[in-house]
Amino acid sequence: MNLWFRVIWLFLSALFREKITPPHEVSRISFRVWPHDLDTNLHLNNGRYLTMADLGRMDLLVRGGLLRKVLKEGLLPMLSGTVIRYRREIRPFQRFILQSRIVCWRSTAFVMEHRYIIEKDGQEVTAALAWVRGGLYDKKNRRFVEAAHLMEMAGYTGPSPEITPELEAFLSVEESLRSR
Repeated sequence: MNLWFRVIWLFLSALFREKITPPHEVSRISFRVWPHDLDTNLHLNNGRYLTMADLGRMDLLVRGGLLRKVLKEGLLPMLSGTVIRYRREIRPFQRFILQSRIVCWRSTAFVMEHRYIIEKDGQEVTAALAWVRGGLYDKKNRRFVEAAHLMEMAGYTGPSPEITPELEAFLSVEESLRSR
């Protein structure tokens, strides 16, 4: 149930926050770790990181001006893979910032980055870093939509940002697992 409160908050706060222009701008959302977010080690549950990432992607859609267009065309966001690296724990009641951005795209797939930022000794520190691969599925035509078309819907007509060797490795593993 707590996710629904956060979803409602996300939509309401988006009305008062400035728009984002993908792919070069970053969504930044502030969260606090509540008791229902904890695991038995009394820090942010590993699954909750991915739930928060859902909200980051939703913020990109809403503030990037795509949500209405996506809903109008009957498109459904779908993920095909995730990799996450935990670096620091996020403790109860601790604030953190979720930074979400589109890092690249190819064909019908996007790779988005979610960075979980905490403050430690007055410095911003990455507590976790996740990459997710996904796209938007056209249920009427039973196919994924070309990523370049979606970027055009958001007002961007340029090429994908460079796919680094690390991102290429991530995409390669995803394709390998897909064929199994």
